[in-house]
Order: sequence, then structure tokens, then C-alpha cells
Amino acid sequence: MPEISRFFGIVIAMYYDDHAPPHFHAIYGSEKAEFRIDPPGVLKGRLSPRALALVTEWASLHQAELLEAWDQRTSGQKLPKINPLR
Repeated sequence: MPEISRFFGIVIAMYYDDHAPPHFHAIYGSEKAEFRIDPPGVLKGRLSPRALALVTEWASLHQAELLEAWDQRTSGQKLPKINPLR
């Protein structure tokens, strides 16, 4: 699982062999969700309301970087680390 960010106990990852639309995975304890990048939102899964709000805020702040990481992923390049939410 290529981790691209981590904040407040939430792990953000992208998989090299994932499918469209552009998205990332958020894991918080036993909770998991897939988030669309543009516009940010849940594709499937579930997070607690607080974790959901944090991930949505983070994704909005880093949308361009996430799309760039998605493109790098499809060409097999190493995924960049994206700054955590502070």
C-alpha cells in the first residue's frame, strides 16, 4: 500500500493498479473509504464524521497534488509524499 500521507491517525494511500476514476484510499483504524479526487468525495466505504471531514478538507487543499500523483501512478513512477493536514 503506497502511503502518500498520514495525519491524525488517518493513512492516505494510492494503489498502482487501481481503476478510474482518479481516487485515493483513506484508512482510519478499522474504517476504510475510497475518495474521488475531483471533486473530493466518498466513492465507497465509510469513515466516522470527524475523519470524513478531515480527509475531505485535506483532499480539497491538495487536489492538484493528488491528481499529479494519480498520473505518476499510472506511469509507474514513485508516488510523492503529500503534506499532512495540520
